[in-house]
Amino acid sequence: MIQHRSARAVSGQGAERSGRRAEAIASWWLRLSGYRVLARRYRSPVGEIDIIACKRRALVFVEVKRRGQEGDGLAAVDPANRRRVTRAATHFLAGPGSAVGRAAETIRFDIIVVVPWRRPRHIRNAWIAGLDRTADAGW
Repeated sequence: MIQHRSARAVSGQGAERSGRRAEAIASWWLRLSGYRVLARRYRSPVGEIDIIACKRRALVFVEVKRRGQEGDGLAAVDPANRRRVTRAATHFLAGPGSAVGRAAETIRFDIIVVVPWRRPRHIRNAWIAGLDRTADAGW
C-alpha cells in the first residue's frame, strides 16, 4: 500500500531542510567573520537558539531566518520569537553555558538573514533583553 504524505508534512520537511541550510550558511559566515561557534540548534525546555557563538569577550545568541527578501526575514523575528530566544538564552546561561556567560563581558542577540544568491545580512544587537550581566551578579 502506498501512503501519501500530506502537503503540510512535505512543506514542513522542506522548510526544515531550508532552515538547516540557512543555519549552516550563517555558521560559515560567522566563522569567516572571526566568531567561534559554540553550539548550533541549542534546545532547551523553553525554546531553541539557532547559533551560539563568541568573539573576543562577547557571547552572541543568533536567530537565523531564511527568506526570499531581507525585510521578510527581519519581520519574522517578532516579539514572541524574541522572548522564546531570550528564555532559551537564560536557560543556557544558567546551565551548560554558565562558565561561558561568566567570562563574557557582553551578551548580545543578533539576527542573520539568509537570502538566496546574496551575502548573509548580520544584524548585531538586534534586540535588547533583560540579560544585563551587571544587573545579575550570578552571571
